[in-house]
Amino acid sequence: MSAEPDIIGEIEAVGEKLRAARAEIAKRVIGQETVVDLALNAMLSGGHALLVGAPGLAKTRLVETLGTVMGLDAKRIQFTPDLMPADILGAEVLEETAGGGRSFRFIEGPIFCQLLMADEINRASPRTQSALLQAMQEKFVTIAGQRRDLTPPFHVLATQNPIEQEGTYPLPEAQLDRFLLQIDVAYPTLAAEREILIATTSVGEATAAPVFTGEELMAAQRLVRRMPVGERVVDAILRLVRSARPGEAEAYDFVERAVNWGPGPRAAQALMLAARARALMDGRLAPDIDDVAALARPALVHRMALTFAARAEGDSLERVIDALSARALGAAEDAA
Repeated sequence: MSAEPDIIGEIEAVGEKLRAARAEIAKRVIGQETVVDLALNAMLSGGHALLVGAPGLAKTRLVETLGTVMGLDAKRIQFTPDLMPADILGAEVLEETAGGGRSFRFIEGPIFCQLLMADEINRASPRTQSALLQAMQEKFVTIAGQRRDLTPPFHVLATQNPIEQEGTYPLPEAQLDRFLLQIDVAYPTLAAEREILIATTSVGEATAAPVFTGEELMAAQRLVRRMPVGERVVDAILRLVRSARPGEAEAYDFVERAVNWGPGPRAAQALMLAARARALMDGRLAPDIDDVAALARPALVHRMALTFAARAEGDSLERVIDALSARALGAAEDAA
């Protein structure tokens, strides 16, 4: 595994821009460095992210700031139970022309953007949530039998409130699988909350400046896919993902007891891309097993489910994934 000589300079240049992007985001989003890094990681990997956290933790602010810093056309949809698919995709309307004739004109919905914030996505009905599925996977939508392409790059950053579940609709597994990463947004530390309190109650608030353009982001995404990955890392990813599936030869005993269904091939793809993107963000030429370990939770937690017995015993997917990561990646290190 050796890096192409011509991409070394590209990695250094993109790394410099990413450091500037982080600095701009930090002006408006305080104390959520891990969340910011994971959101940037998802975008560099060309994927979508699901942000899960209580209200008031700057999820909306983060997405707005990312749109500015990454130079993308950003739009926001507040998901509600009465939201219809046409409210997202758009619709054709019948108009009367100046000559007295009639013709249909398509009015684009908010999905025709480059960065879509789907706020409280689980508040919409399954029918409306499904309107996003084709767009998230195929990067185009079909309306009235006609294909309409979305402007690249296209990313969905959705938010979800894990506390108040009354009146919500759980996201179907097929839609969850389309999110490259699930990003858990925790409460800030005392020092960070003090800084937030002072920064947001002063006369003026900081603003962020653009660092990337859409074309530069797509170039960085292509660079991520060109980064070399060693066999050791590939084996570690496969060992981790396959050991999380009940019934697989690689599965551990506790997986058979605790896991109802495990991650599919998209989980391995997500880990491969995200590990490369993490290495790029750190200015490294190739990912290592430590990158896989750091991304195990975000890449797997929304692609697995616990058994009833495990839930009754108070187990959690996070603990199961941590145990899997320690065993599977440790075994991969030993094998190497």
